[in-house]
Amino acid sequence: MNCSIKHSTPSLSSSNPIPRNGFQLISSKIKSLPTKPFNSITLNKPLYVSHFQDFGGLVRKKDYEIVCKAYEADHSQPLEIKIDEMGQSEAGQKMKIGLYFATWWSLNVVFNIYNKKVLNAFPFPWLTSTLSLAAGSLIMLVSWATKMVEAPKTDAEFWKALFPVALAHTIGHVAATISMSKVAVSFTHIIKSGEPAFSVFVSRFFLGEAFPLGVYLSLLPIIGGCALSALTELNFNMTGFMGAMVSNLAFVFRNIFSKKGMKGKSVSGMNYYACLSMLSLLILTPFTIAMEGPQMWKAGWQTALTQIGPNFVWWVVAQSVFYHFYNQVSYMSLDQISPLTFSVGNTMKRISVIVASIIIFRTPVQPINALGAAIAILGTFIYSQAKQ
Repeated sequence: MNCSIKHSTPSLSSSNPIPRNGFQLISSKIKSLPTKPFNSITLNKPLYVSHFQDFGGLVRKKDYEIVCKAYEADHSQPLEIKIDEMGQSEAGQKMKIGLYFATWWSLNVVFNIYNKKVLNAFPFPWLTSTLSLAAGSLIMLVSWATKMVEAPKTDAEFWKALFPVALAHTIGHVAATISMSKVAVSFTHIIKSGEPAFSVFVSRFFLGEAFPLGVYLSLLPIIGGCALSALTELNFNMTGFMGAMVSNLAFVFRNIFSKKGMKGKSVSGMNYYACLSMLSLLILTPFTIAMEGPQMWKAGWQTALTQIGPNFVWWVVAQSVFYHFYNQVSYMSLDQISPLTFSVGNTMKRISVIVASIIIFRTPVQPINALGAAIAILGTFIYSQAKQ
């Protein structure tokens, strides 16, 4: 609230410090003034003075004016300003989060489409995974070199803590790519929606963490839905199924290592993922060469160019670049939203990818298969609510 008190004789100087009980001090000073009628103020809560002004001594002494801005005792900012500022910040924050989600989902859908196109024509998931990490690393190195993004300040301890995170990220990334090279994109993401079940299992039996009953119950539709989808999948492939399962387990450990090892490390979401990509690239490269090798890549590349034409090169570039961007946006969104909001967003992301891939690739889906997917995704949403 604002209040103005005018009197012909000055009784308080603005140069005097205002203590925490400043309102009581002003009240006592006002009482000592020659009485003049003015409107009384009724307060339900104690007030503190946040601002006191005499306009720099520009007014005449006989025309003294006290201007005070008071706020309730259980608030930390002036009440009027807080309401205005919160109104603006909430609107801006909602718009920002909405933009993050829209960008995150769109980039993820585009990545999955181009990734599947590349893998259909060029079935080398190890090299495809490596190119994704290499593109992201190159983008961030250029961004740091040109000062578009401020480079993070890291030390040996940071990279030491990041190593297990990067190792788990590498395994999860390669396993998911192997899965998508063998089965439909929609099937991979249906199985990956079962990640919460792995999270609870690892946390309970390896970390000794207990969960409310609602969390355990939410796993039933997740496991049941994934099992129903797997049993009714027309193009079921064991390698594709196991790839998605391994990816789930690896990403659970990635999240655990990230929470345990990165506490107190002040690196923003964008730079954190950049460092993660670079370290993962170093880990993955020698294994990629050992598993596939340049001779296989050369023959496969020529075959893909013959079948697809120059567009194949664009597909490879697109899947590599969009992989980095969608992951970068998801890590940036973690700086702005709560884990619950992120979990809900991740669930909705899977729905958008599954639907888009079925439409674009014309994946045959049986009604019972679609029902299993819906049950699993619903269970994932319930889990995100119950865990909070």
